[in-house]
Amino acid sequence: MTSTLTYTTLTIEREGRTATVTLNRPDVRNAFNEITIAEIKQAFSELGEDAGLRAIVLAANGPAFCAGADLNWMKKMAGYTHAENHADALQLAEMLRTIYLCPKPVVAKVQGDCYAGGMGLVAACDIIVAVEEANFCLSEVKLGLIPATISPYVIKAMGENAARRYFLTAERFGAQEALRIGFAHEVVSAEALDVKVAEIVKALVNNSPNAVQHAKVLVREVVGQTVNDALLADTAERIAQIRASDQGREGVASFLEKRKPAWLN
Repeated sequence: MTSTLTYTTLTIEREGRTATVTLNRPDVRNAFNEITIAEIKQAFSELGEDAGLRAIVLAANGPAFCAGADLNWMKKMAGYTHAENHADALQLAEMLRTIYLCPKPVVAKVQGDCYAGGMGLVAACDIIVAVEEANFCLSEVKLGLIPATISPYVIKAMGENAARRYFLTAERFGAQEALRIGFAHEVVSAEALDVKVAEIVKALVNNSPNAVQHAKVLVREVVGQTVNDALLADTAERIAQIRASDQGREGVASFLEKRKPAWLN
């Protein structure tokens, strides 16, 4: 697939069935502005529809993963009207939603500090791998702001109880605390980061792409639902449909016949 946008704040690399989207503003700790927001949204929209891809990695260049909003961008926003601020914030919200709803599984590769809006970027991903040295901070209230647009994803990732603390205190916390509260899935040494991410990506790529996509939707749509007759009927319908799908039939057949499924060829 050919991109319709020339990327100036990102790099995109493809290897096999995986694409890596890398934040590439290390001089400002990969802080984002309106250009970065537009480019991330475009990149994930296009990659999500690319039939040749089965996984996406979100990474960053430099010592920090993402410091949140760019200071120059924030200065400009200070002079915006309410309507302009609302429209600007909506662009960020739509970018995060594009990552969250991306049909492909997304792995966040957090090689350094991740603050404020950067935590929203990470939380919108499906799997989060961080280095031991990474620090996290929801620093908005220090500036008289609140983490509003990122809150749906951060609260899902770390839970209401942890969010209540870190939204209000703006304390910095380390990778082990991120792991403890469920924000990170894996914490590894810097030397092991590439290996761990590659291991997870390999698992994603080896699975049925159709089933992975539907499993991602399943989690999103079942979480928080009341276990009632409607939910039972819905989940029964989902498994009935996937069993009858081409990849569902092929997966069961290949298992019984002790051979690799066709999607690995």
